[in-house]
Amino acid sequence: MTKEKKKSRQKVYTLLVDIGRKPDDGLPDGATGAAMVCYATGIDEGEAVRECVVVLKQAGLAPLDVSGYGTMDERLAEGHDIPDEERRLMGRALDENAVIVAQLTPLYDDQTSDTTLH
Repeated sequence: MTKEKKKSRQKVYTLLVDIGRKPDDGLPDGATGAAMVCYATGIDEGEAVRECVVVLKQAGLAPLDVSGYGTMDERLAEGHDIPDEERRLMGRALDENAVIVAQLTPLYDDQTSDTTLH
C-alpha cells in the first residue's frame, strides 16, 4: 500500500526585505543596511513574511520592513518577467519549505533600495 503525497497548501511568495545594521551582521563595512529579495513559503503571505523574518533574525540580521510582491502567478498576472533562475529558486523554496535569499544589495549613506522586480 502506497501513501499518496498530500498536496501542499504552501505557496511561494516574493518578498523584498529592508535590513538594518547590528553588530556582527556580516554586511560590508560602511553599509547602512541592505535590501534582500527572498522567496518564502507560507499558506498565505502573512505566514511567509513571519517565517522570513524569523529566519533572518536567526541569521543575525535586523529585518526592518518587508514588502510582499505575491506568488509567481500573481506576479505574472501583473506583467512581471520572471527568469528561469528565479523560477528555479521559487521551486526550491517550495520543495524545501524554506526561505531562499535570492539577492542581497548592500546600501550606503542615503542610498535607497534600487532592487526592482520586473
